[in-house]
Amino acid sequence: MSAADNKRIMQEIFGAGDRADRRRLFLARLADEVTMEVTGSHSWSQVFRGKERVLADLYGYLHTLLREPGRTDAFRFIADGDWVVVEAKGDMVRADGTPYRNDYCLLYRLKDGRILEMKEYQDSLLCERVLGPYPQDRKRP
Repeated sequence: MSAADNKRIMQEIFGAGDRADRRRLFLARLADEVTMEVTGSHSWSQVFRGKERVLADLYGYLHTLLREPGRTDAFRFIADGDWVVVEAKGDMVRADGTPYRNDYCLLYRLKDGRILEMKEYQDSLLCERVLGPYPQDRKRP
């Protein structure tokens, strides 16, 4: 697929009108062998390998901390070959009512219309301050 095709796929996912549609589109494009790297050197920084681990150990754990899933609104898409860069703003609320509004630079590598690799760059100090450290006992090699 072309860079323009990959960009269109990511725009479609992020542009979905409601949370259920966005999740459905995202899951349909997520490869079983996907990797998700949370970059940096803080407690959340690690590589989640495989669709099941990404969904359970990263997104699943994150959702236990939030009042509701919240929203990540993308406002810039840049495509180059297999990679699409998405700049976005998160708008979430922790279970205790504390707002969590982080800025993200998200990289997606696609092949044949499937997301194979994701990288997340974010304000790690804000993440740790609002969400707390990622539990060591949940980390896997």
